[in-house]
Amino acid sequence: MAPERDLFANFEWMRREMDELFGDVFGTGVLGARHRGGFSPAVDVFYETPPGPDPPRAVVHAELAGIDPDEIGLDIEGRELVIAGHRRPADAEAEGRVYQQLEIDFGPFRRVIPLGADVVAEEARATYRDGILRVELPLVSADARARRVPIEIPDPDEPGR
Repeated sequence: MAPERDLFANFEWMRREMDELFGDVFGTGVLGARHRGGFSPAVDVFYETPPGPDPPRAVVHAELAGIDPDEIGLDIEGRELVIAGHRRPADAEAEGRVYQQLEIDFGPFRRVIPLGADVVAEEARATYRDGILRVELPLVSADARARRVPIEIPDPDEPGR
C-alpha cells in the first residue's frame, strides 16, 4: 500500500507563489489563516551517518517558530512521521495596535512526512531550538531486518501431522 502523501503541502506552496506574483488576490490577507483553518509548517528531511558507532539516521527539521513545544505532538507510524500541533494567534485585540499587515499563520496543523526507510521508533529523539524542531530517527539496520527462519521437520510418528 502506498504511503499517504500530504497533498495540501504543494497546494499551499503554489498559493504562496501565486500571492507573490499577483498580490493577495485570493483573500488570505488579514486574518486569512483563520479562514483556511491553520497552516502547514515547512520541513526538510535528510539522512546522515554520524561519526562513531551510532547507526545512520533520518533527520527531519520542521519550522515551528512561535509554537510552544508543549503544543507539539510527534508520532511514528511505520515509515511516516506525524507532526501535529497548534500555533496560537498573536493578541490581535491588544489595545493600541492597528495592523497594516498580518501574515503569520496560526491554528492547528498536521504534517505527515513519509520516510524513505524503516526507523527504530523507540530510539527517536526530538529537540526544539530557535523555532526549529529536529527529529532524529535511527534507521533499522539490515541485520535487524534479516532473520533466518529454521525449518521444522515434523515427527512422522506424531499423530495429527
